[in-house]
Amino acid sequence: MKLIRDIIEQLETPRDQRPLGSGWLSGTMALLAALTGLLLVLLRWYPETFSYPQIAFVHSSGYVTAFLRFVLLAGYALSLLSLILSRRKALGWAALGLSVIASLMATTQPQHAGEAPQSLYFGLDYFIVNVLLVGFLFVPLERFFPARGDQTVFRAEWQEDMFYYLVSSMLVQVLSFVTLAPANFVNAQIPLDDIRMHITNLPFFVQVAIIMAATDFVQYWVHRAFHTFPALWHFHAIHHSTKKMDWLAGARMHFIEIAVLRSLTALPMFTLGFKPEAIQAYLLIVYFYSSFIHANIGWKLGFIERFFVTPRFHHWHHGSDREAIDINYASHFPIYDWLFGTHHLPDEAWPENYGVVGDSVPRGYWRQFLYPFNHQRWKKAPDGASNPDT
Repeated sequence: MKLIRDIIEQLETPRDQRPLGSGWLSGTMALLAALTGLLLVLLRWYPETFSYPQIAFVHSSGYVTAFLRFVLLAGYALSLLSLILSRRKALGWAALGLSVIASLMATTQPQHAGEAPQSLYFGLDYFIVNVLLVGFLFVPLERFFPARGDQTVFRAEWQEDMFYYLVSSMLVQVLSFVTLAPANFVNAQIPLDDIRMHITNLPFFVQVAIIMAATDFVQYWVHRAFHTFPALWHFHAIHHSTKKMDWLAGARMHFIEIAVLRSLTALPMFTLGFKPEAIQAYLLIVYFYSSFIHANIGWKLGFIERFFVTPRFHHWHHGSDREAIDINYASHFPIYDWLFGTHHLPDEAWPENYGVVGDSVPRGYWRQFLYPFNHQRWKKAPDGASNPDT
């Protein structure tokens, strides 16, 4: 649709073409507010379907209604401001239209909403909380401390990565089941009661540290396997296909890779007897940490880089330069790369380019989903154009 194309083009306007007072910022914020309001209304209409049980306390806190009113008012005000200031009206009209729809829906609620809880649910609220918390944390950091100053928030392919973000959030129930399946099997087959008893009695912070070390050790070898074996690499290439690094880039992962990586990495965490609060603390840390190491943040962290994975360390892993190939597999502790000969972090330097060598991965979520099963289709022709018939 022409309106959608106009909206995307306006969002991706280069920074030097959208000075303060051009209406771009107000239009972008208006669209974000309107979409947030619409999603919140859908969540209120069908909480039994779109609510993630582990964060149900958010709905019962009483702040959701106040926040909904705030974002809808912000959507109206900012969209009108954008329409006044901007010569391009797509963002303003889209935000205003969505705000009106969300407001009308908010005044009514289906009688069946919330009456019967369902065993199948989708984490729409999980997605909203993720975007608000993680996005509002890292977007300003990338703006004020960028590794690449010419990169905008809405860089090329941002909508694809946001869709990956949405899919992984909405399928949180399926992913949780897949993640726990191997651990449940191990717990049923292998007696680990003595080990669990000792670990359970350890202090909280010691448990969290052990979880991080154990999961990162497993993750290192699983991650390295995805780079070593061609059948696995075709799945992992999706994650490496992004040519711009930011907090959204970490979301671009094939569903099969997510299932394999999470289920194997989680084995130590769910089999060795760690307390639930230690596991929850680790999950919170790793969630923000994953966004951090992918983010377009150019901090120089000095000696900290020797002990912890930083954006610069992980950006080298995503580099497509010759010296960046098959290095830096760890997600938390670089010591594993030191021990197993894959560490690479030149002083002060960052990779020049990102992406997959040869640029063989197609664009678009569904094409990327099918790519590992028929990667030959997307080999590049000699002139550099995609040749699906080879």
